[in-house]
Amino acid sequence: MAGIGTTGVILIILVALLLFGPNKLPELGRAFGRTLREFKNGAKDIMSDEEQPKRKEVYQDNTDSRVSMSEDSDRPRDTKRLPD
Repeated sequence: MAGIGTTGVILIILVALLLFGPNKLPELGRAFGRTLREFKNGAKDIMSDEEQPKRKEVYQDNTDSRVSMSEDSDRPRDTKRLPD
């Protein structure tokens, strides 16, 4: 069992043509390509995140640590989102 040979690939292509038709196959190929590209980009992002060294966060003790709600809402929020 070394894998699928040439005859097997031709048979799979013929079955796909019969099931989906010649008009639908390019759309399916594009959708599969986009999905594969997004998966690779997501995996690459995850791998690059792991390679960066962890940053130590140091907090200073301030005597006046109270922050009003208006000051807190003026700060820009982190807009990083997970991929869809």
